[in-house]
Amino acid sequence: MPSFDVVSEIEQQELTNAIDQANREISTRFDFKGTDSKIDLNEWVLTIVSKSEFQIKQINDILKNKLNKRGIDIRCLEYEEIVENNNEARQIIKIKKGIDKDKAKLIVKMIKNSKLKIQASIQGEQVRISGKKRDDLQNAISELKKTKINIPLQYINFRD
Repeated sequence: MPSFDVVSEIEQQELTNAIDQANREISTRFDFKGTDSKIDLNEWVLTIVSKSEFQIKQINDILKNKLNKRGIDIRCLEYEEIVENNNEARQIIKIKKGIDKDKAKLIVKMIKNSKLKIQASIQGEQVRISGKKRDDLQNAISELKKTKINIPLQYINFRD
């Protein structure tokens, strides 16, 4: 029986490369000279440090640009508020990976409502979709691409 998995993953190496490129650009830009601005990666949490809120927003733009060039969907970023203390501003950005239970249930419900002859089952942080016909599975992928789920989805392990 043909099947595939719906996942939401970020490649760690590409993320590291994008952050390194962003840090290199920040260190060479004239408007960041002497500000000790940087982006730190710790596990799946980014910390942006700079002098002011305005510079944090500029660094965010640089980061988004570098992530896009590396093929990482920026919908995986979860921004917290910018905190300013004395002479420093910080923003923490959490990186979402995996499909949480609510989104997985939404995907399963959408598959059942699509009237295609396929089944969807939640398996941890991914959803497995299986059916008798390959065309039905391809239609399911196109239906999932149309939905307004606020996380990046990848379709892997397509088996006949």
